[in-house]
Amino acid sequence: MCRKIKTLFNFDPPATDQEIHDAALQFVRKVSGTTKPSKRNETAFEHAIVSIAACARELLNSLETSHPPHSREEEAAKACAKNLIRFA
Repeated sequence: MCRKIKTLFNFDPPATDQEIHDAALQFVRKVSGTTKPSKRNETAFEHAIVSIAACARELLNSLETSHPPHSREEEAAKACAKNLIRFA
């Protein structure tokens, strides 16, 4: 499940709110052990996603680096090449 959580720091353009939400969703799914909560747990599940996304945004905004931002296209190309080798 957590394979979909991608590095979000130091990219140009910066991570979007949707990317942060998606990472938070994957984290909550992994921790809870379920992809879809029961009606009884739906509120807690959504609250956790919102809270984790806010913490992630705060973290990303406070991190500093001296390295230039990564290119999303270059990182995607590297992942493709790695998958070709892995699944060849």
